[in-house]
Amino acid sequence: MRLFYKPGACSLASHIVLHQLGVPFDIERVDTAKGRTETGRTFRDISANGYVPALELTSGDVLTEGAAILQYLADQHPEQRLVPTAGTLSRARVQEHLNFISSELHKAFSPLFSTQATDGDKARAVENVARRLDYIETILGDGRNYLVDDRFSVADAYLFVVCNWANVVGIDLAAWPHVQAFVARIAALPSAQAAMKAEGLIR
Repeated sequence: MRLFYKPGACSLASHIVLHQLGVPFDIERVDTAKGRTETGRTFRDISANGYVPALELTSGDVLTEGAAILQYLADQHPEQRLVPTAGTLSRARVQEHLNFISSELHKAFSPLFSTQATDGDKARAVENVARRLDYIETILGDGRNYLVDDRFSVADAYLFVVCNWANVVGIDLAAWPHVQAFVARIAALPSAQAAMKAEGLIR
């Protein structure tokens, strides 16, 4: 397998899960602005949507969309229990969180990374992010360490990556102490450390 990634982007969640699973894989960096991979390939020939992550399977098939990749990887190795059993409420909860992170929290950050966003756009984005973090703070406020069944899942990997963007764009997570503690907890996992080192995010 080969994961196409951009350092620190949402593809980091898939990278963390690949390390958590301990399966063999390669990574290839993508310059999404130029539309090229580090080996010179045209990225849209690999992924028509032009953004990361994309996972090239040994069959030659390419899977896109982070939430789909995360669940696919976990389902290939059910013994690792990175997603609950299909058909259970716990599995639906993981999907519930993945959908919220993708459609609400992830998207709320988008203007903060846009070179075309105005100061007003960014101010509204900060407000939108704060409201989504309020929701996550409430979920984590019961003392749980992880989102579902108090066990690390693919949803935790994705939530960690997106919440950690707050540190990049200057949003102080101290206002959400349970979120801040969650980010620190996931960042300390060996799989997260390995992925972040491979992407040049930490030493």
